[in-house]
Amino acid sequence: MSLHPQELEYLTKKIGRTPNETETHIVAAEWSEHCSYKSSKIHLKMLPTSGPRVIHEKGYDSGVLDVGDGYVVTVHIESHNHPSAVEPYGGAATGVGGVIRDILSAGTRPIAILDGLRFGNIEKDSHARWLFKNAVTGIADYGNCLGIPTVGGEVEFDECYTNYALVDVASVGFGKKENLFKNHAEPGDVVVLMGGSTGRDGIGGAQFASDSLETEDRSAVQIPDPFIEKLIIEATLEARNKGCIKAIKDLGGGGLSCAVSETADALGVGIELDVAQVHLREQNMKPSEIMTSESQERMLIITDKKKLATLQQICKRFRISCSVIGKVTGDKIMKVREKNTVLASMPAEIVANAPLLDRPSKRPAYIDELKKKKEPKPALDMTRTLLRLLASPNIASKSWVYGQYDHEVGIRTVVKPGVDSAVLRLDNGKYLAVKIDGNPKHCYLDPRHGAIGCFEEACRNVVCTGATPIGMVDHLQFGNPENPEIFWTFLESLKGITEFSKYYGIPCVGGKVSLYNETPQGPIKPTPLIGVLGLIDKNPLKPQKIVDNDVLLLVGRTKDELGGSEYYEYIHKFIGGHCPQVDMRESKKNMDAVLHLIQNAKLKAAHDCSKGGFAVAASEIAMTSDIGCTISLENVPQDKISCDKLLFSESHSRYLLVVEPANLDSVVEYLRECKVEFGLVGRFHGKEIEILHKKKPIAKLRVDKAHDKWFNSLRDLVLHG
Repeated sequence: MSLHPQELEYLTKKIGRTPNETETHIVAAEWSEHCSYKSSKIHLKMLPTSGPRVIHEKGYDSGVLDVGDGYVVTVHIESHNHPSAVEPYGGAATGVGGVIRDILSAGTRPIAILDGLRFGNIEKDSHARWLFKNAVTGIADYGNCLGIPTVGGEVEFDECYTNYALVDVASVGFGKKENLFKNHAEPGDVVVLMGGSTGRDGIGGAQFASDSLETEDRSAVQIPDPFIEKLIIEATLEARNKGCIKAIKDLGGGGLSCAVSETADALGVGIELDVAQVHLREQNMKPSEIMTSESQERMLIITDKKKLATLQQICKRFRISCSVIGKVTGDKIMKVREKNTVLASMPAEIVANAPLLDRPSKRPAYIDELKKKKEPKPALDMTRTLLRLLASPNIASKSWVYGQYDHEVGIRTVVKPGVDSAVLRLDNGKYLAVKIDGNPKHCYLDPRHGAIGCFEEACRNVVCTGATPIGMVDHLQFGNPENPEIFWTFLESLKGITEFSKYYGIPCVGGKVSLYNETPQGPIKPTPLIGVLGLIDKNPLKPQKIVDNDVLLLVGRTKDELGGSEYYEYIHKFIGGHCPQVDMRESKKNMDAVLHLIQNAKLKAAHDCSKGGFAVAASEIAMTSDIGCTISLENVPQDKISCDKLLFSESHSRYLLVVEPANLDSVVEYLRECKVEFGLVGRFHGKEIEILHKKKPIAKLRVDKAHDKWFNSLRDLVLHG
């Protein structure tokens, strides 16, 4: 827990003296990469963050979007990668707790959780299986105890995550616009620490997460307590309703050091606190330990003296500890005392704002080398290849994961996990669709176009429910930013996300940057994660029963771009080639057309083509509906490519639409009017998935056999190895 020599020199110059030990610990926590974003902040400004629905307020830790009728939704995303790689149960659970409190700190009730999980090769690596099992259990136990549904997410496995884990958790909140906190404070206001007691768990957690993972430092992993978290949620919302909260902030990375300095800086005030007043779990804690502990389930609240007694009564009724630890001052100084002894005194603005870095970047040599590699020859047995892909860990059903989550508690969940996007019922008669997506295989080959593809895939998923995308959050995860080649991949991903966001008018309302995701084996692949929120004014498209003679349409063109595909990497063990690229005009045209058809009740189902390509997406529709389908490949809108590429290319901007015969003519007529590329590629009947090329079968498998492989393979792999 130390500052770099140049940072110490900078701090000394700024405060006009050498900082003491406590001050150094405080600033080291706040200036860690995890808290300060010192490598990324100057570049994040390129993202568009405003829009007609976006509500900005100083001090918010979550994005806020107006959904009409006096209501708002809030959203935030966080990671707990290093802690989860060391202690997956506690690391993943506390990741849930932290993002929930970010939602709460805007004044909204958390209504949903989503998780994005990444681990090593679980087919070969028993340690990866152990990490996976325990991280899922940690998320399930914490969310289920809170009574907040985990409604969606994604899981992916790749050898770049060997001996590591990415655990990303997003949360969504909902509330009335009038109840949003208007963070403000005046001199004389009271600073209160509410919630769990402060211990030695998590000390130095921010610095631990700001370096490559070399050792298993379990002391840096926080201890979860979901039952206190549940009480904090209810107590905070009641205190909000009774006007007891002038400003509020979650204690996350950096603990009190960051919460106090960032609150004072955001509100333009000073805060003086006494570490002797902090309620502790352990004896003889040093002031520097108290200031940098990341013990969980804690909130910093500013209230006025008149409301203090009411706040204390609320805490007492909910049996939550509550300590008056300081006061607001007018001098913009962050001052830390232990009774009458001053331990630290620095301008809050200096503590809260690390000196920013403009790191060098350089295009990695490996990217061009991978594009030159000779692509593999087609697989000979398409039936066997499709069956292997359906059972592969990245494509197989994730029911073993989401089956452990309570995704219906709270009675808002209208469309459950297991389809393109979850859908939640809102109190104003509208619906919210939410999805997170990432694709490190694509991003490794081409960070810019890979990131754009992640963004478009998340949009496609919410569109398949009938939702119009209204906002996004991003989570940018990379290796060591001091490596110019790794930093180049970060910048390229960010530029891609910015380009897509501006083209579509989808504002970025929040996010997270997580760097130094490395182990001694090397860095992770570039892993940007995109979460998209979509709004549905009337009725969402819920999965309907598909029957004989229903027609399958494919919207969008299939191209010769299999780089990073599951087919190349899982079947052929080939890393290279050209990753799919999004044509913005084609993307927008296809998306608008599909959205119009859903909103006008013309479709029975819509499903996007992504991992595994067209063959996997069509099989998923057949398997989940327990009905066969005959598919004609010559009707697929395409570049002139081989059958295996038609089946398994992961080209973007493609949708599979299920249409009943009575609506077929009107659907076809509308797609032609929109000048959208589409093809009538299949018809549902029987109990077999049959794929024809020039009227000859090239793949045939029974629906029940395919479903058994797809549905059970991941669970069997996790439970039995």
